[in-house]
Amino acid sequence: MAKFASIFFFFTLSLAMRDMYVANEVKVKVVPTLFIFGDSTFDVGTNNFINTLAKANVPFYGVDFPYSIPTGRFSNGLNTADQIAKQFGYQKSPLPFLALEKFQNGFKKSILNGVNFASGGSGILRQTGQKQWQEVVFLEKQVEQFAQVRGNITQILGPSKAAKFVSKAVFLISTGSNDLFDFASNDSNIHFGLEEYFSLLQLNYFSQLRNLYELGARKFGILSVAPIGCCPAVTFANGGNCVKPLNDLAIVFYKATQAVLQKLSSELEDFEYSLANTFAMTSALLNSPSTFGLNETKSACCGIGKFNGEGPCLKALNASLCSNRDDHLFWDWFHPTEKASELAAATIFTGGKEFVSPKNFSQLNC
Repeated sequence: MAKFASIFFFFTLSLAMRDMYVANEVKVKVVPTLFIFGDSTFDVGTNNFINTLAKANVPFYGVDFPYSIPTGRFSNGLNTADQIAKQFGYQKSPLPFLALEKFQNGFKKSILNGVNFASGGSGILRQTGQKQWQEVVFLEKQVEQFAQVRGNITQILGPSKAAKFVSKAVFLISTGSNDLFDFASNDSNIHFGLEEYFSLLQLNYFSQLRNLYELGARKFGILSVAPIGCCPAVTFANGGNCVKPLNDLAIVFYKATQAVLQKLSSELEDFEYSLANTFAMTSALLNSPSTFGLNETKSACCGIGKFNGEGPCLKALNASLCSNRDDHLFWDWFHPTEKASELAAATIFTGGKEFVSPKNFSQLNC
């Protein structure tokens, strides 16, 4: 494991090099530093370094990543965090915090290029995902890790310059789906009603966003929850059809997140946000896949059993693997393909208010 982590770190470090400025004939535009939080939609290798069952550092994951290296991304190639980072001018997502922490020599230098804290299986609540996946880095812990990074930035730049540096960074967050899966699970330890549970989610989400604000964050790019009732892991037992109660939870979560962000924006000076309605975006793909160059929206490209939704995309378990990956919406039983992530990122970055509001992600970097 240590040998793989070393190879992964140094390989991704070389790929992470990027230009800090994008020039055109008129002006030079600064590429914002990115700090990334959330779950497996954004995880680029965090879970390689913890004791968890939610891992993607083995084949067939990464089959379309350079040199077919399974880096820990839950994708055939780049994931949604990478694709959004590309829209901002990066080659891909910044490196995982736990990778930077393990290889201390480049820690202080690298954090000025951004950090990814996201952990597959995690959620807004501390207990989310732990019963199914064991160890995960939940959102509160991710924010604590950023506090450590923030302290190091202050040491490097000094208090005044550090505050300005962080205020210009963009904070990307994609979380909540695992909290909803846990709530809906029959074997969950959650003993709340729906209204009480969503109040708890809102309170915790509000607290962590406020904590980031107090650490200097001002620009937030937030992804809501996609139609989780349409994942092959759910639909394989429903004839390939979406499960409405799960999708209804995702709709309620979007409204709850919107309320949290509106409240923070009204209370906190210079708080700026963009909320991506990934439910609406994914629904558009499901309703008219050919418009976006997709042909298959029910079966995962890689997996086990019906619709490749009965098990993970693991070569060691003899998972089946499709050859036409760019035709598929789903890569594995829960996650989108590299192509679908690319389509989502482009919409998030430049889309209209039906998909991202009150502004799109490109307008966070003004």
